[in-house]
Amino acid sequence: MQIIADALEHGLQVLVLLPEITLTPQLEQRFRRRFGVPIVSFHSKLNDSQRQQAWLSMQQGRAAIMLGTRSALFTPMPRPGLIILDEEHDSSFKQQEGFRFSARDVAIARAKMLNIPVLLGTATPSLESLFNVDRKRYRLLPLSARAGNAIEPVFQLLDIRNKAMHAGLSEPLIGLIRATLEQGHQVLLFLNRRGFAPVLICHGCGWVSRCIRCDANMVIHVGERRLRCHHCGFEQNLISQCPACSTGELQTLGLGTERIEHTLAELFPDKHLIRLDKDTTQRKGSLESYLEQIHSGHADIILGTQMLAKGHHFPDVTLVAILDIDSGLFSVDFHAGEKLAQMIVQVAGRAGRAEKPGRVVLQTRQPQHPLLTTLINQGYQAYAEIALRERKQAGLPPFSHQALFRVHAENAQAPQQFLQAACDVIRLFDDGKTQILGPVPAPMTRRAGQFRFQLLLQSRDRKNLHRLLDSVLPSIAELKDAKKVRWSLDVDPVDLY
Repeated sequence: MQIIADALEHGLQVLVLLPEITLTPQLEQRFRRRFGVPIVSFHSKLNDSQRQQAWLSMQQGRAAIMLGTRSALFTPMPRPGLIILDEEHDSSFKQQEGFRFSARDVAIARAKMLNIPVLLGTATPSLESLFNVDRKRYRLLPLSARAGNAIEPVFQLLDIRNKAMHAGLSEPLIGLIRATLEQGHQVLLFLNRRGFAPVLICHGCGWVSRCIRCDANMVIHVGERRLRCHHCGFEQNLISQCPACSTGELQTLGLGTERIEHTLAELFPDKHLIRLDKDTTQRKGSLESYLEQIHSGHADIILGTQMLAKGHHFPDVTLVAILDIDSGLFSVDFHAGEKLAQMIVQVAGRAGRAEKPGRVVLQTRQPQHPLLTTLINQGYQAYAEIALRERKQAGLPPFSHQALFRVHAENAQAPQQFLQAACDVIRLFDDGKTQILGPVPAPMTRRAGQFRFQLLLQSRDRKNLHRLLDSVLPSIAELKDAKKVRWSLDVDPVDLY
C-alpha cells in the first residue's frame, strides 16, 4: 500500500493483478478506503460494457489504479508507474486455453519495457521465482512479521491411522472444533473437492459410475440428486439401483464438501455453517453475502474449497483444519509437492490473523512424510530449498525448460500418428541438446469424448529450445495429420495434464 501511495504521489498509474475474481471486492473496498483516486476493476464477471469503461479509464489516464485478473495485464497506461502481482505463485496466472501466456512472466517483460518496477507478492514464492532470486535476477524483500499484532499459528499433524472417523472428521478434530466454538471463535475446514462423494459403487458387483465421455468417475451431488462429471460437465439423475446387476446396494466412497457439511450439521446442529464452493456461490451476489455473514460473526463454521485459501481476512478464525492432505502427496506431476506446500501455508494463513492465536490441524495418514515434517517444523523456505535441490538433481524446471505439445481427437490413433510425425520433424532439426519425451497418453487420456496425447520437449538452454521450436513449428503445422487433430503448444507448462 505504501509503495502504491508513492507511485500515486508522482501522478503515476498502478496495475494490480489478482489470481481470483472472488478476491476483488474485498481488496477494492480496502483500496477505496485508503486512496482518494479513481479505481477500476477488470475481470470476466463484469459485462462487456463495464470492462470497456474500465479499459478506457486506464487507457485515457482517468483511472489511477486497476485491479484485475490476468487479462487486465494488457491494458494501456499513459502514465505507467508500477505493476503488482498478488499471490505470484498461483497457477491461475497461466492462461491454459486459446492465447496461452503467463501473466507473471509477461508482467515482468512489460515492466522491463516500460522501465518501471514490478512487485511479486506471496507468502509462498514459486520455485521459479526463488531460483531467479538466487540468480540475482530478482531482489528479495522479506516481510519477517505478520500484519498488526498477529502471531504465527501453531501447526499440528494429526495422525488418523486406525482412528474412528465421522465421514472424514476424526474424533480429536471434532473435539478441537467443539472447544473452539465454545470459546466463541470461528472454525475453518478446507477440503479441495466439492460434491458429496467422488465415487458411487455397487456393493454387490463392484460397478462404478463412470462418465461416458471421460476417463473419470461421476461425482455424487446429493442435494440436487445428480451425478456430475467435474471435467466435461456431463450429468444425469442420481440412480438408486445398480444398472449392472440390479440387485447390489449402491454406496458412496470418498469425501466432498457436501458430505462434510451433512456430518457437521449432525454434530453441531445449533451452529451456523457456511459452505463456500463452486456449487454454493453460482448465484450472483451469493459469495459477497456469505463473506459478509462471516465477517459479521454470524457464521460459526466455514467449510470450503480452493476459494478459501487466498487472501481472505477472517479475524475470528482461530482453528483451521485441512481434511485431506494425503491426496496431494502422490501425483504423476512433479509440480504437485510444490502446489501442496503452497496450499497448506496459504490455508494456514487464515488462522490467527488478528490478536487471537491460531491453530492449524493437518489430518494425515502419512505423519512422517518429509514434505509435511519439513514444512511444519522448518517452514516453507526450508521446504523450497530441498525441493529446488531435488529439481536440480532431476534436471527439472527451473533448472531446465519445457515445451508441451498437447493433441486431441475423437479417436486414439490420429493424435499418436500426428505426434510421431512431429517427432520425426523435431529430430531433423534437433542438435542433440533437447530431450524428446513421448508421445504418451495424457494422465486423463479421454476427456469430453476426446482422446488426448502429449509430447514433452525439455532443454537446459532456453534459447536453444526456442530456436528449435521456431524451426519446427512451420513444418509441423503443414503435416497432413495436422488436419485430423486439434493441437497446441504450451511453453513452460504449469501442469502436465
